[in-house]
Amino acid sequence: MKVRPALSRIGIIEAAVRVADRGGLNAVSMRNVGKELGVEAMSLYNHVANKEDLLDGLADWIFAAIELPGSDDIPWHRAMARRAASQRAALAQHPWAVSLIESRRSPGPALLRHHDSVLGCLRRNGFPVALAAHAFSVLDAYVYGFVLTELNLPMGPAEQTEEFVHELEIPADTYPYLAEMVQEMVIGKDYAYGNEFDYGLELILAELDDRLRASSEKCDRSAEPMSAP
Repeated sequence: MKVRPALSRIGIIEAAVRVADRGGLNAVSMRNVGKELGVEAMSLYNHVANKEDLLDGLADWIFAAIELPGSDDIPWHRAMARRAASQRAALAQHPWAVSLIESRRSPGPALLRHHDSVLGCLRRNGFPVALAAHAFSVLDAYVYGFVLTELNLPMGPAEQTEEFVHELEIPADTYPYLAEMVQEMVIGKDYAYGNEFDYGLELILAELDDRLRASSEKCDRSAEPMSAP
């Protein structure tokens, strides 16, 4: 007789991840997770309070999978770029997470640690509190939006962008600028939308660097002693 491993909260959440990966968040239920583990749904309640608690655990699981910026000597913009790449990879691998991770009213320790680490990296590198919050917000909005676009592109994974635009047959006389962009960047160029990620991220990081420098210069000027009349 096969002996099932003892149930645990992390084991239940990992089973819920597998269910969500196959069928999306709508497939996540105590019954389906129990079936994934080969047990009755009632057995789960010793470790997970209810479905909402299970979804909280899923959100925390995703944040635990994202690389955190550490307290080492890596420049802040490189740390933010690495985190963004890790975040993109985790969300792309688990598409159900995009709509879940910032929606929970009961954030778990991994979520809180993630947010604190990002803000800590920025603050240690001279970001004022408000600018650190703005930076965090715009970086997350960019990653979430980019992943959401990637997941919903009309081209299949094996389909080339050039094949897709050839099928569209965009008339240059009606849409001149779109046709120009397609001709210059797509036709014969092995174009992939995913390659835009690093360029867009660098634009954001460069602007944040300018804002940080301006903020530091403003603080320096305000700290200068006033000259005598």
